[in-house]
Amino acid sequence: MKWTPALNEYESYLKLEKGLSPLSVGAYRRDVKQLADFYPERSPLKLSIQELREFINEYAKSGRSPRSQARLISSIRSFYGYLTIENLVDSNPAELLQAPKVSPKLPDTLSVQEIDAIIEAVDLSSRQGERNRAILETLYGCGLRVTELINLKINDLYPKQGYVKVIGKGNKQRLVPLADITYKFMRIYIEEVRVHLSPKKGHKSIIFLNNRGTRLSRVMIFKLVKEMAEKASIRKSVSPHTFRHSFATHMIEGGADLRSVQEMLG
Repeated sequence: MKWTPALNEYESYLKLEKGLSPLSVGAYRRDVKQLADFYPERSPLKLSIQELREFINEYAKSGRSPRSQARLISSIRSFYGYLTIENLVDSNPAELLQAPKVSPKLPDTLSVQEIDAIIEAVDLSSRQGERNRAILETLYGCGLRVTELINLKINDLYPKQGYVKVIGKGNKQRLVPLADITYKFMRIYIEEVRVHLSPKKGHKSIIFLNNRGTRLSRVMIFKLVKEMAEKASIRKSVSPHTFRHSFATHMIEGGADLRSVQEMLG
């Protein structure tokens, strides 16, 4: 068996049987593709533990972090685990690979003042500014994942009842409190900016749109958060997940019980 059909079948397995998200499937495939590129003429069914170790050693020599090495080994184990399930190999040689020890890295937490500084760094002189402020307010105020944010729809908002409906991982629905201040900036964007856009087919109910009338990309959200954090002179490592982690931390510090916060996060 050659690499391309093996990778294609593995990808189908991850999607259909494991039920992984497209992002996770893509990450697994990219990792295993590096092994394929290292041994392009070898069948994946014939690689030995020695050859796998040689690949990992070369990967480590390239300066990759222990965390990246551990993830790569995990992906290769998963790939060979699939081949074992399909009886294409007798055993999983990657089980013998030793991953480097990785200490858990806790995300930075932003103070309320730092969150405010990042949001206030948005330039409100343009329509994009109103949208970007609403995005940052929603990320923090609702503790959303990026994918959840960019898929929010107008009919997911229930301001009178004080909540927003969120579709999270595994297509699971949850209700998240919608603070007045968060909805205020969302409403300003919807009524004063979004109303002037022409949403494309399939995007008509999406809240946050680009100038072409389509939903925003994950990359755009990451870029926005990074740029505003730098503009606000925040020296911590800041990502959209930092907003989510800070939301949870501030809720617990404010007296919310852990179980309730976990349910809000999904």
